[in-house]
Amino acid sequence: MRAVLIVNPNATSTTPAGRDLLAHALESRVKLTVAHTDHRGHAIEIARDAARDGVDVLIVHGGDGTVNEVVNGILEVGGPGAAAPAVGVVPGGSANVFARALGISPDPIEATNQLIDLLSEYRRRKSWRRIGLMDCGERWGVFTAGMGVDGDVVAAVEAQRAKGRVVTASRYIRVAIREMLASTRKEPSLTVHLPDREPIGGVHFAFVSNASPWTYANARPVWTNPMTTFETGLGVFATTSMNVWANLMLVRRMLSKKARIEAKHLVRDDDLSWLQVTSEAPVACQIDGDYVGLRDSMMFTAVPDALGVLAPAPGEVSDLR
Repeated sequence: MRAVLIVNPNATSTTPAGRDLLAHALESRVKLTVAHTDHRGHAIEIARDAARDGVDVLIVHGGDGTVNEVVNGILEVGGPGAAAPAVGVVPGGSANVFARALGISPDPIEATNQLIDLLSEYRRRKSWRRIGLMDCGERWGVFTAGMGVDGDVVAAVEAQRAKGRVVTASRYIRVAIREMLASTRKEPSLTVHLPDREPIGGVHFAFVSNASPWTYANARPVWTNPMTTFETGLGVFATTSMNVWANLMLVRRMLSKKARIEAKHLVRDDDLSWLQVTSEAPVACQIDGDYVGLRDSMMFTAVPDALGVLAPAPGEVSDLR
């Protein structure tokens, strides 16, 4: 079995020692090539070349942005559902939402041991777990996308990263609070279009999910659509009010999976085959935690069984995440 280990050396928690340990462990199981990214979009190029070359599995040691690039590079070659490399992840970013949603440990050493076991299991079963993805029109989304304040937060975080500041969960939360408070003074401009329903206007921001949880606050999961998984359709979470007290109560529910996530100002649905978000004026947008610019319309479509992954089966996801 041939594999390429794609390492983002600039990711928050990747280290040369961790990379070498991972490579050494994998070399005993696969014919391994190691590739390092050195610019934005480089992982797309590496993954595209590997897919064309018939590589069996691509293992990403980096954050969610690197994972997104690898997935998009793979799907450039054969499209969803095609015979293509499977994707494995050893977390190396700050949040690592995709890996944790798959049931991969956030600890790189434990994640490496998981991958070794999963490679052995694949040799017995001869099949990868397959997950659905989110077609965002201009690119593929793996676990989340957003328009409005969500995009504003990601843009502000990326601006801080460009200044050399380390992006941590606490920094992300501080930026999110600042942007949320700033958005209370803005008029709502979004409209959410759902299957078999009248359009819902007066929306301030919209999150679209392909998995759960939506993100993590350090080790604590943040839930928007707990019933949305890689095996279902898409989830939407949007608000028609920026009232501070109402949203503080909503955040409290989002931090507890046991609580029902509902509110009078909340637009929320699960297992959607598609949805569209339009805006009266261009607003900030993000896909998988990467800022993609200003958009006045985005279409999201659920595509089942689009990608093979090196991950536990859905019913076997552990508490390690």
